[in-house]
Amino acid sequence: MAPLPSPDWLIDFKNLNVVRGEKTILSGFDLQVRRGEHIVILGPNGSGKSTLIKLITCDLYPESGVPNARFSLFGLEHWSLDELRQQLGIVTLDLLQKLSHEVTARQVVALDMVLSGFHDSIGLWPHHRVTSSQKKRAREILRFLEISHLASRPLSEMSSGEQRRAMIGRALVHDPEVLILDEPTSSLDPGAVHDFHGILRKLIRAGKSLILVTHQVEDILPEMERIILMKKGRIIADGPKKEILTSAALSHLFGHKLNLVRTGETYDLVSG
Repeated sequence: MAPLPSPDWLIDFKNLNVVRGEKTILSGFDLQVRRGEHIVILGPNGSGKSTLIKLITCDLYPESGVPNARFSLFGLEHWSLDELRQQLGIVTLDLLQKLSHEVTARQVVALDMVLSGFHDSIGLWPHHRVTSSQKKRAREILRFLEISHLASRPLSEMSSGEQRRAMIGRALVHDPEVLILDEPTSSLDPGAVHDFHGILRKLIRAGKSLILVTHQVEDILPEMERIILMKKGRIIADGPKKEILTSAALSHLFGHKLNLVRTGETYDLVSG
């Protein structure tokens, strides 16, 4: 009999297979993440990173009946999906793309974007009922994210970096234990990236666990000591940052000759 899942693990996946259509995306997949860890999942496009996010958020499920498989989150193999998702704050490219679509149809202000997290929607709609405590919570989040001055500004009039802060605010309404961020700085200019990284570090200081999913080493924050490299649906390396982040390992990961450059606590990749 397999041992019971431990409450110490945020994620406890063992021997999982994920199939979409006729294609196997993840095969024999193992991953364990302790509660409170800050990790980076690094890999090229098509490596299975987005599928892994959908597995964590239960938008996808592994194949059933696989011997010795384990699919455990927060130490549980069975849960209420609504309660589970309240412990996970999600900021993904899918949501950002949906946001762009919604904003073309109507004006959504930053405060409404944060409040919409209580209703699992993008912005508020006429049928949504908002309580005074929810409004208070939303304004606290705007202050924390340093965008109180944008409360009444439509997202269509904000910069990409400001929009992403509002999306983080939406993810924070239920005070989740962990935030999962999918390519959070994609298309941002260097100044916006710097400011966004500052907000992520502020979240870490506030006690939030971060799982950063990216293909950019520039997004790796000093507090993120564990690096996981994914390629073709498999984890090919997992360990401390100082051991995993090497020019040779990243050249293999991305299939190109690359040199890893470290400046202080930040990283960059240049062609070799």
